[in-house]
Amino acid sequence: MPKFLQKRWHGYQTVWAFLLLLVLVICISMYNWELGVMGLLLSFLLGGLMLKTELDFRRELNQYISGLSFRIKRVEGEAISTLPFGIILYSENRTVEWHNRFAGEMFEEQSLIGEPLQGLFPQLAGALSAKKETREFTRELKVELQHDERHYQFLIVPDERLIYLYEVTELAVLRKQYENERLALGIVMLDNMDEAAQGMDDQQRTALIAKVTSEITSWANHYNIYLRRLSSERYLIMLNHKALQELEQSRFVILDTVREMTADLKVPMTLSIGLSFGAESIKELGELAQSSLDMALGRGGDQAAVKAGQRLSFYGGKSNAVEKRTRVRARVIAHALRDLMQESDRVLIMGHKIPDMDAVGAAIGVWKAAALYNVEAHIVLDKSNPSIDRMMEQVNKDEKLSQALMTPEQSLQSMTEHSLLVVVDTHKASMTIEPRLVQTASRVVVVDHHRRGEEFINDSVLIYLEPYASSACELVTELLQYIHEKVQLTPLEATSLLAGITVDTKHFSLHTGSRTFEAAGFLRRSGADTVMIQRMLKEDLDEYIAKAEIIKHAKMIYGHIALAVTEPGQKIPQLLIAQVADSLLNMTDVLASFVVSERPDGLVGISARSLGRMNVQVVMERLGGGGHLTNAAVQLDCSLEEAERRVVDVLAEIDGEEGLFE
Repeated sequence: MPKFLQKRWHGYQTVWAFLLLLVLVICISMYNWELGVMGLLLSFLLGGLMLKTELDFRRELNQYISGLSFRIKRVEGEAISTLPFGIILYSENRTVEWHNRFAGEMFEEQSLIGEPLQGLFPQLAGALSAKKETREFTRELKVELQHDERHYQFLIVPDERLIYLYEVTELAVLRKQYENERLALGIVMLDNMDEAAQGMDDQQRTALIAKVTSEITSWANHYNIYLRRLSSERYLIMLNHKALQELEQSRFVILDTVREMTADLKVPMTLSIGLSFGAESIKELGELAQSSLDMALGRGGDQAAVKAGQRLSFYGGKSNAVEKRTRVRARVIAHALRDLMQESDRVLIMGHKIPDMDAVGAAIGVWKAAALYNVEAHIVLDKSNPSIDRMMEQVNKDEKLSQALMTPEQSLQSMTEHSLLVVVDTHKASMTIEPRLVQTASRVVVVDHHRRGEEFINDSVLIYLEPYASSACELVTELLQYIHEKVQLTPLEATSLLAGITVDTKHFSLHTGSRTFEAAGFLRRSGADTVMIQRMLKEDLDEYIAKAEIIKHAKMIYGHIALAVTEPGQKIPQLLIAQVADSLLNMTDVLASFVVSERPDGLVGISARSLGRMNVQVVMERLGGGGHLTNAAVQLDCSLEEAERRVVDVLAEIDGEEGLFE
């Protein structure tokens, strides 16, 4: 019995009354012993009754408490069994030791005792293993799993080997419905309407636009997309996340449909699509959609760019960029570059790491543009490499050009607030010779011919990015023709620019257009020495033998892809890796080539080349690199075997998604 019942207040009053009665009986006995004996007997009788009553009370109270405890335990067990959520106790070897009724009803079983958790919930085993690493940070772990089309939230307490689970199907359905109905915004653009409709009269042009518009409208209706025509070449599309996922699964088939239906034209019609999803506001969605479209156009068009949160995905891009016929853009860029140079105290020109002849030639061309207006200009060059050694021998013989060369350390010291930085042959800050220059410069100009990647120097004051061009030297040559009324190049300057075009076009055999030959003609008229270029491009006998040794290990995969992997421990310079990839394209039935080799710096270099029927840029981008549709590369920090495996896996992935060849 609890002490507070033993010491209840009325119990003490009874005891004191009994003691008082004894005192009175003793007093009476002193005057009349007969009355005293009778009173004493009555007092003992009364005391016995009081004691018996107290004992009965305590016995009945104990019985009541015992009965109540039994009822509470019985109800407690029933309540735990019928709770609207599950409770599972598991052993150290992760088998079920006890569970309530709710957990059993999940599997329509009376008892799950002895069943392994991994068998009941396969996804839970990984969560329990991961919990060991994070136990010091949190005592509980929450995991949401699906079982028989129902969703359950698991609350795991590993220290107690206890799992609580409750159904969240309604919440999961609402969450999925919310995600599916979130808004996505996009812009569809006919990116070569003028070229495709060239030579057509108004009636034919209108019929072509109507034909393409009808196809785009059918595509939009099929995927439940709201389509609004903004102009003859641009459309606004609005869709939900579910429709966007379906579009990505279809790999934007509208790109191929429009290209194939206009294949009979001299220049097939192509689309560029920019889509955005996941932004907080409609305004931000619109800005991201336009940015995605710019990205698709910057990569040559005929593709879709999807910006979803931090993810940026590209689809399509199987065709070469269409050469633009107008020179208006080149003239506008040239005049803007001229004004920027004249407003600057000095101009610094920088290419990419391990520069090739295209980067050096373009830098010399921009230096010449600054010299035409007597603006101090310097070319940032770290050190020479085998690909430009012969060119640099000629440059060092020229007094003005040799004095214009500057190391990255010197350029950082000379950079001022009013200096202009011109980046040529790359648009990625991380690939420049000195990335700190890009961060320090207040004004940056980008002149590049590579397809635009996710990384970009976004705060540039002037961007001349034309993926249709064969080389950066071609773009700079066009700018020189508009930047000054009477531009006169020295034979060495003209030869350097023509050498850059020659190297990037593989002697005018790949990625050339009419503008390429026009630029080459201008340089030839300016005194470019083709014999000197031939001397610059001569191969060393040892290098030729080394290339032949690598080609000997090449194998054919997917029928038309040559894959060459060097032997472990063999260190090959990146230039030689690229040359081997070029050589493999000359083999019969080879449409694309991949060369994997260790480099002297410890990285694994991969060079990829194609003849246009396969987009090797997409392959290299999935590995973390980039480049052109026909020319791309990547450097990996892994073993040679791992690099080969990753290349093969990416090729298999692309083959399964949309096929490797156009």
